[in-house]
Amino acid sequence: MNANLMSFLQNKMEALYHQTNRMVLETQEYFHNLDRIVGDDSDNTDKEIQERLNSISKNCEKLSIMLFKEPLAKRHNTKLKLDQLKYDLQHLQAGFRSYQFAKQRKKQDELEREQLLSRRFTTTDSENTTILIDHNLQHQQSLVNVNNRTDELLNAGMTMLNNIREQGMTMKSTQLRIRNIANTLGLSNTTMRLIEKRVQQDKYILLGGMAITLVIIFVVIVYF
Repeated sequence: MNANLMSFLQNKMEALYHQTNRMVLETQEYFHNLDRIVGDDSDNTDKEIQERLNSISKNCEKLSIMLFKEPLAKRHNTKLKLDQLKYDLQHLQAGFRSYQFAKQRKKQDELEREQLLSRRFTTTDSENTTILIDHNLQHQQSLVNVNNRTDELLNAGMTMLNNIREQGMTMKSTQLRIRNIANTLGLSNTTMRLIEKRVQQDKYILLGGMAITLVIIFVVIVYF
């Protein structure tokens, strides 16, 4: 009895597999003829394809359940065939979604083209179009002016940074000269420390000025 039941299940699974595989092949044929179908026939074909995809999906689910009732010796080969069916189904579903999107986009383009061709332009429409063009030109000119102004500010900022760098080099040179003079005059250590402290403070002032300049340039770039 168990052998008869196992044989019955295997035959049923084999028949369901062949039926599903045949539906996949037929659905692929439908896809090849989609571009030649127009109007109401196209909508009917889309509906039929969707129903076929749903049926194939349900059959794959049934086959997945029946797979565990297969003998271990045959289960591997059966699973490979089932995986191929699922892959074909996913491929068909993706292709059908792409076709529907392209079809909807085509309808939208045709509708917009018909609306544009059927529209009658009046004097008011011409004036609105002219105003729109003038506004776009003004906007473009404003962008050009802002861009030129930004370039000028950037150039000015670079010049300021170069001047600050040159001043820093001058301060270092001055510090070195002061040390040489101090060594020559034999100034006291206290006097030298005061001079070095003042030079250090000037260095902080220089770095602060550079940081403020960079912040100003950043603000100008972001907001202008």
